[in-house]
Amino acid sequence: MILPIYTYGNAVLRKHTEPIAATYPELNTLISNMYETMYHAEGVGLAAPQVGLSIRLLVIDLAPFKEDDPELGAFKVVMINPTLLERSEEAVAGEEGCLSIPGVHETVMRAVKIKIKYQDADFVEHIEEFEGYKARVVQHEYDHIEGHLFTDRVTPIRRQLLKSRLTSIVKGKASCSYKVKTA
Repeated sequence: MILPIYTYGNAVLRKHTEPIAATYPELNTLISNMYETMYHAEGVGLAAPQVGLSIRLLVIDLAPFKEDDPELGAFKVVMINPTLLERSEEAVAGEEGCLSIPGVHETVMRAVKIKIKYQDADFVEHIEEFEGYKARVVQHEYDHIEGHLFTDRVTPIRRQLLKSRLTSIVKGKASCSYKVKTA
């Protein structure tokens, strides 16, 4: 089932999320719905707050990049209760967009390499290191479960220049091809 994506201005996007247990009701259905929602919106990552749930859950599938990089194309993950353990001091700039902030793309600095602990859909714990684009996407989605958006990470000047576009999103004036829930 395709869920509405909550857009900029919705309070749930700014909340620090709660951990979930293996007893979370219909978790597998929620994960499936999140993937379906993400694919329908042509995204590569989606965090639970983006579908209105203040829980520590995110999904990522980098399959759209398989032609450019088979390693990225094989990266599909569910992360439950993730905790970012380490970030490299080395950072790199890259362009990001967000399904919750339609039509906005900005350059954001992200750590080149990260180490993260999480549980998969079967609640098996993993500690993994990611670098490059995988690290960028994981950090972007992780920010969502911490109540942050990529626009928080742009320079103050760029943030000022974005104000009117963000206000338009809050007012429901953003155009996108998927179902949204405005503030």
